[in-house]
Amino acid sequence: MLPGGIFNTRYQTDLAILRTKTQWILLALVLVLIFTFPFYGSSYWLSWLTRLAVTIVAVLGLHILTGLCGQISIGHAAFVGVGAYTVAIITAKSGINGWLCLPLCGISAGIIGLIFGLPAFRLKGFYLAISTLAASYIIVWCFQHFESITGGFIGLGLEPLRLGGIDFSTRGAFYVLAMVIMVMATLFAKNIQRSSTGRAFVAIRDNELAAEVSGIAIFRYKMLAFFIGCVFAGVAGWLWAYSQLRVNPDQFRLLDSMWYVGMLIIGGWGSTTGVFFGALFLRLLEVFIDYITPPLAEAFPSIAMQINVALGLILFGLVILLFMMFEPRGLYYRWEKLKTYYRLHPYSFWSSL
Repeated sequence: MLPGGIFNTRYQTDLAILRTKTQWILLALVLVLIFTFPFYGSSYWLSWLTRLAVTIVAVLGLHILTGLCGQISIGHAAFVGVGAYTVAIITAKSGINGWLCLPLCGISAGIIGLIFGLPAFRLKGFYLAISTLAASYIIVWCFQHFESITGGFIGLGLEPLRLGGIDFSTRGAFYVLAMVIMVMATLFAKNIQRSSTGRAFVAIRDNELAAEVSGIAIFRYKMLAFFIGCVFAGVAGWLWAYSQLRVNPDQFRLLDSMWYVGMLIIGGWGSTTGVFFGALFLRLLEVFIDYITPPLAEAFPSIAMQINVALGLILFGLVILLFMMFEPRGLYYRWEKLKTYYRLHPYSFWSSL
């Protein structure tokens, strides 16, 4: 809904993502705050925001695959690992520049995603989720046991990324790089959602039979969703590898895949903005857990180990359960209702949120 007095007079205006001057000004302010943060932010929050950017890129891929096309995947972290290991292996074995590996990471993860997406031709729902679970175990097993290539359980190290005189091993420089890639990935995901391909994805998600009757090539679009979603995961893996300068199998656990799915649930299915809400919410939940764990461990020393291990899992499960019970449409839906309430105020018929 547009604010009062704002009308679309051209087709191009109706298609625009940002339609008002206020929206453009807010976007400019947000971008200025993001890209000037290294000048006034602490190293802790620089590292945290870098990790958040990597997470958002990965979850944008899951948003396309699961949120738009409805193909449930609970092995997405493994495809992030494919991208991370691709750059680690190529740079270690052949010495190719890490920048050239960026598209290779996306393509390699996309191809692996196509292979494990083949069951989508016959499976859907719970059964497809189980097949992606199997993919996660298979991929991580390969990371662990092909030691001559992947380094086994120890993993592989990477040389710092450089471009000219810029050393991206510094927190500030890599933060800016991660944010640039995050913004580009967001624009790409948003435009896919608004394209004919995105509408085909949504049609398959809402009613596969009706989509097929309408002439949509179901299997082709499912494979395309797997490929695009895993390309995003591969790019996130490239970012992750250079943010840590080391990759190992423990970084791409099934639990990480579950957190990605949780971010979609909390943010709201089928919404690019919801990806940001969900990722921000759960990453802040991690900060909260890290903050309260030490005092709880001191207060209950007899179960300190259990608190360190289980508290994050308990709170994560509780939050997901509460959202599915009381707000299954996610934070994005609440955000839209809040904006509509603000635009229609003071009319009382929209007074309840």
